[in-house]
Amino acid sequence: MQAVTGVFSDQGAAQKAVDALRIKGVTPDHLTLLTPGDMRAQSTGVAVDAAEQPGIGKALGAVVGAAGGFSGGSMLIAALLPGIGVVTAAGLLGAAILSAAGAAVGAVAGEKLDDSLSQGLPEDEIYVYEDALQKGRSVVVALANGISEDSIREVLTAQGAESVDAARHQWWIGLRSAEEEHYSASGNNFEKDEKFYRLGFEDALHARSRCKEFDQISSEMDSRIEDIEKQNPGTNAVEAYTRGYQRGREYYQRFCDQSKAA
Repeated sequence: MQAVTGVFSDQGAAQKAVDALRIKGVTPDHLTLLTPGDMRAQSTGVAVDAAEQPGIGKALGAVVGAAGGFSGGSMLIAALLPGIGVVTAAGLLGAAILSAAGAAVGAVAGEKLDDSLSQGLPEDEIYVYEDALQKGRSVVVALANGISEDSIREVLTAQGAESVDAARHQWWIGLRSAEEEHYSASGNNFEKDEKFYRLGFEDALHARSRCKEFDQISSEMDSRIEDIEKQNPGTNAVEAYTRGYQRGREYYQRFCDQSKAA
C-alpha cells in the first residue's frame, strides 16, 4: 500500500478531506488526520491539561473514544511528540504514525496495531509531518488500498492540500542556507554536492534511524554508502552523504534529548 498525504493550513479543510475520502471508500483504518494540540477539548467541550495526564514525563498516550463526532467518531489518540508538544491523531493509522515518531500511544491503541499497517507506513515522511505540525498545520494521510492514488490526491487537492513533496521542499528551503554555510566552511562545493548531502540529512531522519547509536545502524549505513559509491564513481558523493547524515543526526538529536530529559 502506498501512502498519499496532504498538508493543510486550515484544519476545517483537512476534516472535509477526511470526510470526502471516506465517501470515496477509504476505510477508517487506512486514513488519519494529525493535528497539533489536544483536540479532545474541542470535540468534548472539556478542557484537557496534558500536564495532568499520568506518565506525561515520558509521553502522553491517552486514548479516547468517539468524541463528539470528531473525524467521524474515530478513536482519538493524544500523544506528546518531542519538539512539537501534544498532537492528536485519529484511528489506527494515526496511532501507528505517532508510534513510529517515537510517541507512546497507550495500551489500548497499542494492542490494536498489527502488521497490516506497517506495509504502507510512511516512515520516510514522518519528519515532514512533524515540521508541518510544528507550524500549526494539519496532515491527512491515506493508504491506497483498493482505491487509486490519483483519486486520493484529487480529493486532497480539491480541499486545498499541499502535497508532501511541496511541504518537504519548503522544509529544506528553511534549512538550506545554514547547511550551505556549514558544508562550504570545510571547503566543499555545496551546490555541486547538495543532492547527496540532502539525501544523507533526510536518511538520518527516517523513523528507523533516528535516535539510534551508529553501531545500531552501521550495517545499513555501510550498504547505503556502498550503493552511492557504485552509482557515483569519481565524485564527492560519499563524503557529502556522510556529512549530511551527521548533520541530520545533530538536527534531530535535540528532540531525542528533550524526550530523554522528560
